[in-house]
This record gives sequence, C-alpha cells and structure tokens, in this order.
Amino acid sequence: MVDFEIPKSHPRYMSLIMREKLVEGFRKGIVVPQGLIAHGRGEAFDYILGEKSHTFALRAEEAVAAYLLASKHPVISVNGNYAALAAEEIRELQRVSGAIVEVNIFYRTEERVRKIYEHLLDHGVERVLPPDCDKVRVPGLESPRGIVCKDGIARADFVLLAIEDGDRTEALAGWGKRVAAIDLNPFSRTAQKAHITVVDEAVRATVNISKFVEELRGASIERLRSIISSYDNQRILKDAFRTMLENLSRASNQGIL
Repeated sequence: MVDFEIPKSHPRYMSLIMREKLVEGFRKGIVVPQGLIAHGRGEAFDYILGEKSHTFALRAEEAVAAYLLASKHPVISVNGNYAALAAEEIRELQRVSGAIVEVNIFYRTEERVRKIYEHLLDHGVERVLPPDCDKVRVPGLESPRGIVCKDGIARADFVLLAIEDGDRTEALAGWGKRVAAIDLNPFSRTAQKAHITVVDEAVRATVNISKFVEELRGASIERLRSIISSYDNQRILKDAFRTMLENLSRASNQGIL
C-alpha cells in the first residue's frame, strides 16, 4: 500500500496512513481527485478537534448503534473515500449489525461503482448490493447520488452515510429516512440536515459504532428506543462547536492545541 515505510513512532502516523490509503484508492480508480480535496478539508477539522473521539461524538455513535439495531432495514452507504479508508472497519460494522451495504457515489461511472463493490468484497464485506441491482431515483435529487438500489436505500428506514454531500442527506431525510452522517465539519449542510451527526473521523467513528452495537446487541427494544428518543442532535452540534472554539482559543492564548 505504502511506497515507503512510515515509522509507527511518527506523531502523524495514522494521518499519513489515511493519506496513503486514499492515494492507493485513487490509483485503483476508487477515489476521485475531488475526494482527495474533501479529505484534506476534513483533516483540518480533525486537527482542531485534537484527532480524538470526544464525548459528543460517542453520544452520536451510540445513537447510530441503537438505530442500526432497532431499524427493520438499515443500510450503510459507502462512497469511494469511505471504502478506501475503512473497508475493514465497514466489514466489522456490517458483521455485528447485519445491515445491508450499498455503494453510492457522486462522480458516478458504472466502472467505478464496480471497483468499489469489488474492493469491499476483497476486504470481506458481506451483504453488499451488486452494481446491477434494480434501481430507483431519490425524489427531487437529480445528481448521480439520486440513483439507489430498490432493495437497499430505497427500502431503508435508517441510512448511515459517511463523507457525504448535503443535498442527498436532505433528500433522504425528506424521503422519510432517518439519516446519520459521519462528518468532521459541523458547519456542513450534511451535518446540519442529518438526524444524527457524528463529528468524528470516519475510521474512528466506524470502530466506535461497532463497539456500541456489540454492547447493545442484547438490549431490549425499549432501551434502544430510549437512547434514540433522548438523543438531541442540536445539542451534539453545539458541543462540537464549543469544543472547537475552546481548542482554538487555547491555541491562540498558548500557541498550542
């Protein structure tokens, strides 16, 4: 994967590994150039957050886990960046949750959809809908993101998105889906329009959600519904903004985050 060995002692080891995964994904035709730009933007927010999962992220991740277990037809939507960064973590989340996985991309070609699909299969992800699935269009969404599988997102009562665009998040919510989005940028339309916003890095978030699913798998439906009903996304976003502001204020006063 990496053309040179990155020592694990490097202070930015995980960040560099993520970059190399995306570069490799680009070489394979999974990631597009625009995806590299999007990653850099998210990474900047992660720097401000201190590259860790805060309490507000963990609350959102627990709520996602509760939805995955309580929903009748949950779907994990995967684009090129998410597949390149977190294929193994997606495999584990799918395994513990039983959710369907569907490839959905903005810069869509059937060849690229197939490559992402095969990349997920190569990493052991199960229940991935094939590229030749029966398709329908999300109402009001004209971009290629509006093309979804009839037995996947079209049927879903809950959709987990990662590294997403705001118009599809809004359209899916308007279509009656409960939507959770992993997005490091709490200012984005995706973060603002999702029912659950996980302000965390995609790999960390996926690992955390899997852990919560494992913890909650034996819980009663009443407990799952209690977690869902008590979740307040506006509170989560406020906490994310406040944490960023505090970290930036500390940096401006001390010169460090």
